Amino acid sequence: MKRILIAVRLIVFTLSSISDAQRRRRRTRTRTPRATGKVNVPCPATLNDITDCPDTGCGPSLDPNLNKQKNIATDTQAAVKKDFQDLAALPDPVPGFKIGDTRGKLTALGEGQKVTVVAYALVARKGNKESCNCGLSQPSDTDNHIVLVDPSLTSPSLVDETDSQTAEFTPRVRLTHPKLAGVGLQSLIVDAPNQALLVRVTGLLMFDSEHSLGPFHLKRHNNLEVHPVMGLEFCPTGKTCTADSDANWTNIEN
Repeated sequence: MKRILIAVRLIVFTLSSISDAQRRRRRTRTRTPRATGKVNVPCPATLNDITDCPDTGCGPSLDPNLNKQKNIATDTQAAVKKDFQDLAALPDPVPGFKIGDTRGKLTALGEGQKVTVVAYALVARKGNKESCNCGLSQPSDTDNHIVLVDPSLTSPSLVDETDSQTAEFTPRVRLTHPKLAGVGLQSLIVDAPNQALLVRVTGLLMFDSEHSLGPFHLKRHNNLEVHPVMGLEFCPTGKTCTADSDANWTNIEN
């Protein structure tokens, strides 16, 4: 009789343990947070400058696919000439694209293509801390935001910024092209007639999905950028420069 009671107790205990385990698994599943499109990427233990920062960037909430696109350092494609209005005509937001998605829909739109665009540069702004640059704040470790406006404007000024496009100097490109820096460009803009410098910018087309779909919208026509800039030429005062000729353009790196 004692053996039967012991066996029964063992069976009850086993069934109870299985049931408890199943309940714990169900509770664990219901506590799993829903995907937000952003992830946490811990920062490296050593983070002195941009060379210590991974191409995903780092921080508690970021889109690694966007950051990788921003952080391309070199590209060997032949550049395709684009009119300023070609950028302005691209869709924003991109239908069906969400923050954190792979960039396939954007590649089909032209993201990653090397382009050359002629525009007036109105200002080259000092960069701020960003996850793509691991929150670093030194000028050498941050991007520069360049405001570009339509080259057909007769009196371009920052009043036109709401219809602007953006180009960005980045610290990773600057490692091998140190003169692609905001301070040098800004000094040329200040010295240009009406502080509007005609430039020919070459770089990669990129959709800034964070600003397009996030809460912090910038003052510009849309969120298609030339980012990163791989090269920039300017038209010296008193010279005539056109998109279809190399005559008179001066490389900022010379």
